[in-house]
Amino acid sequence: MKIILVIEDESAVLTNILEILECGGFKAIGAENGQIGVQLAKENLPNLILCDIMMPVLDGYGVLNELRQDPTTATIPLIFLTAKAEAQDLREGMNLGADDYLTKPFRRKDLLEAVNTRLAKQAAVMQQYDRERQRAEGLQSKMLELEELTNTKEGLLMKLIEDLRNPLSKINLAIHMLKNMPAGASRDRYLEILQEEFNREISLIEQVSDLQELLTVDNFKLLRQFNLLGGNLNDLPPQKNE
Repeated sequence: MKIILVIEDESAVLTNILEILECGGFKAIGAENGQIGVQLAKENLPNLILCDIMMPVLDGYGVLNELRQDPTTATIPLIFLTAKAEAQDLREGMNLGADDYLTKPFRRKDLLEAVNTRLAKQAAVMQQYDRERQRAEGLQSKMLELEELTNTKEGLLMKLIEDLRNPLSKINLAIHMLKNMPAGASRDRYLEILQEEFNREISLIEQVSDLQELLTVDNFKLLRQFNLLGGNLNDLPPQKNE
């Protein structure tokens, strides 16, 4: 049930408005002056405020000014109730952020139409806000996903390089050991095979940078699916700062 706060210093008018609102299906709260109205607005956070302009203690402009300065009440729509419809009064309220006006005396129909229209506009604004918020959250999620993918690709490349370097060191060691063996066909053949393997590994390392363009999300998942990559993301070495 929508909550409507009515701030009106004339008790008969206040009672009448509260009755109309309750019959219209709203929960109505009354305040007899602006100071009490501001307090009730902060305590109840109504969906809409109907506020008289000319009041003791704190007038309608003061009420609107205080509500707009508080983040918890700044977006609550407010309709001024006034017996004065001069353009200057209307402009002052609009400059402060009033949403609408009702000139007293008004009919029951006019009051309910103004309230329902303003609530509908507020609902449309909130829906638009929710759509934009969801869109912003979606974009933020995509950015995080891209950042994670970039880190994954960098980590994967580093791991590939590390995996390639490990056999290189062993191959190089074997070549040095064979070089110390007596000359012969067997030694020369082993050296030839090892040198070819060594050169092949060197070539792979030089081409690792080209793999980055191929490391899309789908390709990475495919490699893991067929167990062509050892370990998992948690095993990847941390990215080094250049």
